[in-house]
Amino acid sequence: MKLLIVEDEPNLSSIIRKGFSEKNHEVSVALDGTTALDLLSNHNFDVVILDVMLPDINGIEICRRLRAAKNFVPILLLTALGSTENIINGLNSGADDYLLKPFKFLELDARVNALSRRAGQVQKPNEIITIDDLQINSKTKSVSRNGDTIVLTAKEFKLLYYLAINSETILSREQLLDNVWDINFEMNTNVIDVYINYLRKKIDKPYDTKLIHTMKGLGYVLKP
Repeated sequence: MKLLIVEDEPNLSSIIRKGFSEKNHEVSVALDGTTALDLLSNHNFDVVILDVMLPDINGIEICRRLRAAKNFVPILLLTALGSTENIINGLNSGADDYLLKPFKFLELDARVNALSRRAGQVQKPNEIITIDDLQINSKTKSVSRNGDTIVLTAKEFKLLYYLAINSETILSREQLLDNVWDINFEMNTNVIDVYINYLRKKIDKPYDTKLIHTMKGLGYVLKP
């Protein structure tokens, strides 16, 4: 799994990181809410382990911002505040589970595994995605618009599909590089612009309604 630990106590975050790293998980650490939100906007994680009491943006507010942005990554809250009111507040803000401090690593590990399993079961995109008159079939890897079959390369399809499952959400070049190419390009590469242009020629140019939009200084979005 790819995990994000958001915890401002260096000793505790180090212990958690060591425990999950020894289980061969990929672990990132943020010591404050601002860093956490930046990482979450540019990378995909399987589970977030989130402390409630942080020095800048607290964990409850981070949950709210993520859910408002339609980011449904599983979140496990770590909290020393064990009252029913605090727990309900955390869950209502968008968290999926909580664990009271102090805790044993074995329990944290079990809860993270459970969240990951549940996410794998429920977060399955629809086989057919429809946006305006564009249809994308994730099973057959086929695309059509207004009834016309559109032939895409494997990479063009992967880029279009990622834009489609995040439709109406602005995606930065860094997000597209991370999720479509799966390797680290130089940030000044124009590969995204080149492939967006390829898609526009096939998806947009022959039709009246444009679906792929450039948001200047921000990235790209697929929407009518």
